[in-house]
Amino acid sequence: QTLHPPSTPPPQMSNNRTKKLLKGQEALMAIIGDEDTVTGFLLAGIGDVEKEQSNFLIVAQETSTAQIEEAFKKFTQRSDIAIILINQHIAEQIRYLLDDYHEIVPSILEIPSKEHPYDPEKDSVLKRVRQFFGQR
Repeated sequence: QTLHPPSTPPPQMSNNRTKKLLKGQEALMAIIGDEDTVTGFLLAGIGDVEKEQSNFLIVAQETSTAQIEEAFKKFTQRSDIAIILINQHIAEQIRYLLDDYHEIVPSILEIPSKEHPYDPEKDSVLKRVRQFFGQR
């Protein structure tokens, strides 16, 4: 039996996305990030645009928090996305959504950017791991 911290609901393994991935079906990565980060990942080949729907959001100064929230919610609902990469400094703008997100798939990974180094103290995944093992 797997133990879970009292404040964190157990991960949901029974959703269709998880089942599809376990069967080996293809899935995409999505990215929410600054221009340099997204461009780098697009050049590496993760970009996908189909029927006016893409798997990335370039966050510029004029991008509102509402637009970031909308992209995050859209990506977490798509059945073809397995991993969402998000620049940590952008994740801070929607931290409340990340903290309330408890699904396994798509997994959320916070990554650094050129201008903003990675801070493990802010990472929601590491916070959950520490909480699980009784560390604060």
